[in-house]
Amino acid sequence: MRRPPRAFAAGALLAALLLAACATAPRHAAPPPDTGATMAALAVSLVGTPYQFGGADAAGFDCSGLALYLHARVGLAIPRTASEQRHAALPVPLAKLAPGDLIFFRLHSRHVDHVGIYVGGGRFVHAPRAGGAVAYGDLGEGGYYRARVAGAGRFWVGISTDAPPH
Repeated sequence: MRRPPRAFAAGALLAALLLAACATAPRHAAPPPDTGATMAALAVSLVGTPYQFGGADAAGFDCSGLALYLHARVGLAIPRTASEQRHAALPVPLAKLAPGDLIFFRLHSRHVDHVGIYVGGGRFVHAPRAGGAVAYGDLGEGGYYRARVAGAGRFWVGISTDAPPH
């Protein structure tokens, strides 16, 4: 049985429109390979910014708000809380940390409740506590933060992590 010409034309038009829509869908480019270094440099420039609970802009930051802000500045959307960030990030072994990676901590709980941005040389930048300001932290052996590391992760592409998923 032959299709009526109108049904065939309508089907062909619908198929053409669907293909055109797919062809014109926006493409999101991967961040440039220096994204981590860019975020680390920006994090360093924010040292001294006041801590603000729930803050995620240059007026003040909490720890996860700082990570959120830095990623947004390079065009990456990440979850809001430190725990959500850890679960969504590509895991990175501590031995392969690169500037811009996130380091997750268990400071006051069995669960991840703090995050910092690795800047190199065993140091990270974070918004540590109410009444304080964005500051450097140290991952040195035997130190306060090193003993509380829960893992590290990355949302940008550029350096292989060779890590299994969480």
